[in-house]
Amino acid sequence: MSGPMEGIKVVEMGVWVAGPSAAAILCDWGADVVKIEPPAGDPFRGLFASALGAAVPINPPFEIDNRGKRSICLNLENEQGRALAQRLVDEADVFVSNMRPRVCEQFGLSYNEVRARNPRIVYCQVTGHGPDGPDANRAAYDIGAFWSRAGIGASLTAADSPIPQQRGGMGDHMTGLSAAGAISAALFKRERTGEGQRVATSLVRTGVYMMGWDYSLEMRIGAKTTPYDRFHAPNPIINCFQTKDERWIWLLLLQGDRHWPDLLRAVGREDMNDDARWSTIVPRRENAESLVRELDREFAKKTMDEWGPVLDAHNVWWAPVNTISQALQDPVVQASGAFTHVDGPDGEIPMVNTPVDFYGTPAGPRGLPPELGQHTEELLLEMGHDWDAIIALKDAGAIP
Repeated sequence: MSGPMEGIKVVEMGVWVAGPSAAAILCDWGADVVKIEPPAGDPFRGLFASALGAAVPINPPFEIDNRGKRSICLNLENEQGRALAQRLVDEADVFVSNMRPRVCEQFGLSYNEVRARNPRIVYCQVTGHGPDGPDANRAAYDIGAFWSRAGIGASLTAADSPIPQQRGGMGDHMTGLSAAGAISAALFKRERTGEGQRVATSLVRTGVYMMGWDYSLEMRIGAKTTPYDRFHAPNPIINCFQTKDERWIWLLLLQGDRHWPDLLRAVGREDMNDDARWSTIVPRRENAESLVRELDREFAKKTMDEWGPVLDAHNVWWAPVNTISQALQDPVVQASGAFTHVDGPDGEIPMVNTPVDFYGTPAGPRGLPPELGQHTEELLLEMGHDWDAIIALKDAGAIP
């Protein structure tokens, strides 16, 4: 598989997830991605082991965001190490980094410096709060800028409940997708003009965009949205219901009055239409709790496997609420192309796939993530250094 990015050289100076995930997507799409790492490596390499409290031979979260890349280990505190990094970027099509802007400036890799040497560069900054604002250099992670500051966690928290924990990488991966899209658009523009440009995205901005409906309601008409539980949903038949086998079904009946008769036929309760509390969408909203409790009793009478054919037969739109384990076994999820594999030393290794397909230029992961500095000498040889020069760089402390 070549992918639509074949022939594009990307240099990544990133740590943790948001920046590396953007570069990993481009790598899946066919780009040659070189990951610059410090002598101690991307700290994400060791996070999984420390979280488990024990040594483990693999790091699956690190794999998804670094597969297929080549790793070069450079000491950027060293003048010769900085010069090597600068040369790599000068010869690249794309530079992507989620280091704080002051760090890139410190190492001679600010946009103005890079563009002066390489005007065709597409320079992508991934930050917590935006590269030009007052908190451009503030530490974030997605739990801070995306989940907390952008209002997502609070918007999912019903009254008198603690704010739920975010799953790892949620905001990072969405921001990585935004960055990959921005880079692609900038490369398209470069094909027309020959000039690169600076692009940027941030965790907080991605969070605000994800909550765009709520933000636009408040900005445009002053409507303050408030979180709600399943007993107080504005449309109580866009809701989840538990089945006899303790699975959950989510009804997708957005057009409440259109779908209401189909739902009543499916659950065998057409008599409910005669109840004034539930006759149209307005009283159903006003009496949501009583309706949800009534439907709870009906859905508890059958298992999910029993309900599925019944709901389908009556054109009731629904989806199973899967755990990760259940989604892995769900034939619909499997058929969507959500999962892929890479070749490993002992056979195929299953992985999560990048969420797009290219039918003219098929793309996909091309290998496992590199070991720290695995390709340092290989890349230096490609840059024209001979072995004597490489040994001299080691002696000077530019490379480990």
